[in-house]
Amino acid sequence: MKAVGYNKPAPITDDTSLVDIELPKPAPAGHDILVEVKAVSVNPVDYKVRRSTPPNGTDWKVIGYDAAGIVSAVGPDVTLFQPGDEVFYAGSIIRPGTNAEFHLVDERIVGRKPKTLDWAEAAALPLTSITAWEAFFDRLDVNKPVPGAAPAILIVGGAGGVGSVAVQIARQRTDLTVIATASRPETQEWVKSLGAHHVIDHSKPLAAEVAVLGLGAPAFVFSTTHTDKHAAEIADLIAPQGRFCLIDDPSAFNIMLFKRKAVSIHHELMFTRPIFGTPDMAEQGRLLNDVSRLVDEGRLRTTLTNRLSPINAANLKQAHALVESGTARGKVVIEGFGPQA
Repeated sequence: MKAVGYNKPAPITDDTSLVDIELPKPAPAGHDILVEVKAVSVNPVDYKVRRSTPPNGTDWKVIGYDAAGIVSAVGPDVTLFQPGDEVFYAGSIIRPGTNAEFHLVDERIVGRKPKTLDWAEAAALPLTSITAWEAFFDRLDVNKPVPGAAPAILIVGGAGGVGSVAVQIARQRTDLTVIATASRPETQEWVKSLGAHHVIDHSKPLAAEVAVLGLGAPAFVFSTTHTDKHAAEIADLIAPQGRFCLIDDPSAFNIMLFKRKAVSIHHELMFTRPIFGTPDMAEQGRLLNDVSRLVDEGRLRTTLTNRLSPINAANLKQAHALVESGTARGKVVIEGFGPQA
């Protein structure tokens, strides 16, 4: 089968950073389903792994943590899907990734593809939707009020991949006032179009930007990027006993900034459930089905903004470079492997 991989970590400008390769077609066992991949999207985790992680016991490492496709075969323990089903999912960071014609994934972390979206539109959603959903409902527990706080959430990085779907989920699944950050006119308009009640500029001090809104101190903050840069401002603006969730990897983070307000700090990593095979791992499949339903009801929309074809090393390099630049709005998706050789 066709695939895209690498045999040593490298910057995206290196010729060997991503390479077109041929690999054996895998076969499903246990709870695995074999998916014929129709589209993949690129997330920051892709370039972080590509730059740092060599292959483990194989010649090639295949990455990719979003896909939409058709179930081709199922393992003997599979009960949720059958061949021919259309699915979307993010997969597991400790297994081979989705940048291949056929991909194995545990059925419990897979959802049914929205009927109203094409392959690329669907592939834009899984990783970011799982991240935002788990952050809101498993980590921040946004349906439990913070005494005295404004019923509001600040989403730092509202125009990025996670932010773009987080704004929508917060509007559709909570009664919170949604404040999102964006710094360029085009990203500010994008975030407004997704439903944010207020858009503030993260290139300016966040506490003052939030204060001007006159809402009071927000109960919740969800930081998707540059947490180290904004930590002091977040500690200043969040309500006492508020809840703060981050998903990025700050080089330094002073947790003592939050002690006086007794703010709880939560990390969200959507790979945790599949990495550890947690007893509630199937919650990811269920929440993806909820996302699919919301899409088909017209309440959520795809965050696809850039579409490339076919799935090959050249287009994945282009996508990696765009996401790595930190200026991407929404999601970049690559679709189709093209005709067989």
